[in-house]
Amino acid sequence: MTRLSVLDLSPVGAGVTQAQAVRQTLEVAKAAERLGYDRFWVAEHHNIEGLASPAPEILIAALTQVTSTIRLGSGGVMLVNYSPLKVAEVFMELEALAPGRIDLGVGRALGADGRTGAALRSASSEAFPHYFALLNAWLLDASGQELIGPDHPAREIRAHPRGPSHPDLFMLCSSPDSADFAGRAGVGMVFAEFIARADGAPAVEAYRRAFTPSPFRQTPMAAIATIALAAETEAEALRLDAPRRASTLATALGRRQRFPVIPEAQAFLAEHAGDPRLVDIETRSIAGSAEQVRARLADKARASGADEIFVMASGPSLESRIRSLELIKPA
Repeated sequence: MTRLSVLDLSPVGAGVTQAQAVRQTLEVAKAAERLGYDRFWVAEHHNIEGLASPAPEILIAALTQVTSTIRLGSGGVMLVNYSPLKVAEVFMELEALAPGRIDLGVGRALGADGRTGAALRSASSEAFPHYFALLNAWLLDASGQELIGPDHPAREIRAHPRGPSHPDLFMLCSSPDSADFAGRAGVGMVFAEFIARADGAPAVEAYRRAFTPSPFRQTPMAAIATIALAAETEAEALRLDAPRRASTLATALGRRQRFPVIPEAQAFLAEHAGDPRLVDIETRSIAGSAEQVRARLADKARASGADEIFVMASGPSLESRIRSLELIKPA
């Protein structure tokens, strides 16, 4: 049976401040653990008004204190924004707080627009392979699994705290090419369907074809991250999902616009009814009753060959996000 996990972006709902949205993520995580989801991951986005998720490492630290069994991770840390040594140190510290429960998912994008990336002092995405290799080396060295030798560029530089284990390492992908990179690196792979707006099956196939065992894992692990919203009825799910669909359409139209209020979102969708971009969004949307959403997710897992499905905790309010997770995976 395909495993189910949760990805949460700390969305800012109507009447909610960004600070409140951060605290709501803790409640979603506690619900996900109670319901038996495998992992709970948080994301990294900068300068996006509707998301309160710039620092996944801070949220993960807080989550270690309010959960006890669910795996916690980043979906993901945008590696070119940071020093690989600092990322290794931060996640070794998280591993010390919750041994055996920490996942480090990294991405090669900025998680921001170009000007914001410059303010973050980001490197270009071309630096990712070098940063990734250094991160690998420091994690394996810090856990005592594969020590950095005297000829390595990072010789005599250690990531602390050292410990008997390191976080599980994943790469977030949005194309078959990046999935191929993850496979050759021998780490886990999560394909972000909601970013790529493309089916994840080709990426899973590319990853499995390229997979080479590594100190991080001996067998491949491929997952797909998608957006899904379940409610008591299909009509109610579509109503609750209107703000997300409207915002997605606005982005496709080149407009940076949020729709925190459902009637405004519904009016915007009605105004653009028949637009081929909206038709594509509607076709890809997974929103419906519990039975409908569970069936769509199972079909996606079968068709793609994914080992795990990450469900983005979608919904315009904290209550709707938690209720959706309850309906998708009853405790």
